[in-house]
Amino acid sequence: MVDCAAALAQVKGSVADAIGADVVREVCAELHYDWRDGGGPLDPATTVALFLQQVLAGNVPCSEVRHLAGKSFTASAWCQARARLPLSVYQAMLTRVCDAALPQTRERQHLWHGHRTFHVDGSTFSMPDTPELRKAFGTPGGQAPGCGFPVAHLLVLFNAATGLLLDAFAAPLRTGDLSQAQEYLAHLDAGDILIGDDSFSGYAHIALICRADLHAVVPNHHLRIVDFTPGRPHTKVTGKHVVAGLPRSRWIKSLGKDDQLVEWFKPSGCPAWMSRADYDALPASIIVREIRRTVRHAGGRRITVTIVTTLLDPTGYPAEELVELRLRRWDVETDIRHLKQTMGLDVLRCKTEAGVRKELAVFCLVYNLVRVVMLEAAMRQKVPTSRVSFIDALRWMRHAKAGEPLRELIVNPARPNRVEPRCRKRRPKQYDLMNKPRDTLKNILKKRAKFV
Repeated sequence: MVDCAAALAQVKGSVADAIGADVVREVCAELHYDWRDGGGPLDPATTVALFLQQVLAGNVPCSEVRHLAGKSFTASAWCQARARLPLSVYQAMLTRVCDAALPQTRERQHLWHGHRTFHVDGSTFSMPDTPELRKAFGTPGGQAPGCGFPVAHLLVLFNAATGLLLDAFAAPLRTGDLSQAQEYLAHLDAGDILIGDDSFSGYAHIALICRADLHAVVPNHHLRIVDFTPGRPHTKVTGKHVVAGLPRSRWIKSLGKDDQLVEWFKPSGCPAWMSRADYDALPASIIVREIRRTVRHAGGRRITVTIVTTLLDPTGYPAEELVELRLRRWDVETDIRHLKQTMGLDVLRCKTEAGVRKELAVFCLVYNLVRVVMLEAAMRQKVPTSRVSFIDALRWMRHAKAGEPLRELIVNPARPNRVEPRCRKRRPKQYDLMNKPRDTLKNILKKRAKFV
């Protein structure tokens, strides 16, 4: 069995210590989880180590884990061992790894104008079709019962410079991205910058960020009117005297061409993701900066970008650099792709809600271990972290032996503004989609067979 902690000791000792057997036992003791010492081969430390290896190997079936371990136990015994260990233990292990790795995010080369930057985004993942999971997470609309799979809403928070994953929140499918705003903002420290899409540019969310002494760089919401005319009029936010076509923000000051300070006013309507008491506690108005630029992409095509930010100083934070920071948000799509496609988080295997949440925690833990390897490789090979191959780092971890030094990893070519179509070249098999429950379709086949 590959010992992840022993392999990582050659890379970053503090992270290796955070997943060692002693730490697992310490976490279990802190959480008052007792187990029978010597009661079999699958004690908590071994269970965590094997779970890591199972995900590293591609989230292989439980029946294959005994071969990874080189031990004799059944798939059922392995599933029971994973189930016995409380979810809080897996989450505590993820926290330990994050705490050990996060100091790297404060290193000078990973800061933007002295600030840490973070990406937040939403996605989904699928899981087996069981009554418990359907009830917990829900299914996409338009599917007959028994003809689809439960799907969870996934919200992720990444450090933009290092790719480290601070947290991942699994919720029912029809959950908004902002529902966990209080939780993910708690991970950030004063001065940190949050970068998201336009769903994160609402008044309540920006006001929460300002109150926490954080900063935001987000695109302007497509329904919000932005006018850079100096001294322009504005309309009320709500009420009888709203004038259509006028901005609902008060112009304050021009900072340059298509760069201005404005005052946003709090709408009367409380967003669904926030309690009325919390919304009432927000200030009646906030001051933000609006910037618009037209940028040239690969192939000569031009796009116009309008962003909103709480970084108000035009000298310390030039408009062009803020727009460039916003455009680098595409990195979060790559990070999510590594989680879902490269590692296999897109479809989880557990059949209970607790099992799915444990599986998610271990995926996040392994993802961060791979990121630590990439950071070390980038430093040794003197290349940006973003150019180190994620999948090559994953493969090195999958096969590394105790005491084996980190090899040179593949460095991807620099491809700024790369454009690729989102389509598949390989055609899938021409089977019909399931539109009736499996038992019903089986009975139809049996009836047909009688007449053949």
